[in-house]
Amino acid sequence: MRSMGATQEEYYRGVRMVPYDLVKEIVLAIVGVGVLALVIAALLSSPDVPQVTIATWAQQNPIDLVTTATNELAGTTTSAAYGPPYNSVGAGQSWGPIAPQKWFGVRIPVDSASVFVIQPLQKASFSNTALGTALTAWQTATPDQQTKWLDAYSKALPAATVTDGAVTVATGDYGPLQVMMSNLVGVAQAGGLDGLLLINGRFYQTDYTQPLLFIGDGTYLSGLASDAKLTGSQWGMMNETGSYPGQTWLWLYTMWYQVPPFTSPTGFLGFNASNADLGIILLMTLLTAALALVPFIPILRDIPRWIPIHRVIWRGYYAKRKVPAGG
Repeated sequence: MRSMGATQEEYYRGVRMVPYDLVKEIVLAIVGVGVLALVIAALLSSPDVPQVTIATWAQQNPIDLVTTATNELAGTTTSAAYGPPYNSVGAGQSWGPIAPQKWFGVRIPVDSASVFVIQPLQKASFSNTALGTALTAWQTATPDQQTKWLDAYSKALPAATVTDGAVTVATGDYGPLQVMMSNLVGVAQAGGLDGLLLINGRFYQTDYTQPLLFIGDGTYLSGLASDAKLTGSQWGMMNETGSYPGQTWLWLYTMWYQVPPFTSPTGFLGFNASNADLGIILLMTLLTAALALVPFIPILRDIPRWIPIHRVIWRGYYAKRKVPAGG
């Protein structure tokens, strides 16, 4: 303890002291860490892949967009028959009496044909008389007539060609569909459809549910996912784009998508590929609860005493706790 009345020089007399520049050390530390971070980021960071938009979809694969829009009108896409929370057409995933989608019901109403095709075209028809006439013809036609047009157009699409971004099909009785789809492609390629599907009355647009559902109904997005090794069969849930590792802690979830019964159409005990999401959530909930309750589960809680692996890992700690013989 410093003596009362002693000066600083007297107090530190005999003690070896060296100059110390705290500011210099902080600057060097910040610069060093910054350079290291930049080098590691350049060597190990995942690719900066451009965002996927409906505009890029329409520009790179307009036939797929038109095919998807046609299927939306026919009600045969994934979103059109998904069930809750988007619509009541499908029952959703369930396991016996456990059906969360049905319990919570339709919370985000999405009429695929109207939202993805009819409504955007209605907004685009204000200054387009030909499009307005085509929409009126479509909406006033009987369901049987609409089905005939859709069937004929769908059969012609596999042989469609693209010229200057426009989709061309063989001559046939498609009613107003050619005019409707031509305008939809034009709006999409210009970036208008991306904005129209985000309009929800809010200043900040953060709800991408509708654009994602529409793109997901086609083959374009799934093709990009497959190329980037992000599909479920490629352990995509825990990967970044390409072969870069991502959230490795998700391996326990994504592992179950690779094994039966979640890969089988028939399955086991009611679990199969069609309700894999729900089945895996239930399984992980059960495993998490079991992990939390390990101290209370007989036999399971006694395994560390029977197989003391922890004593090998912490052998240094247990060696110090040994009582000497005769002590």
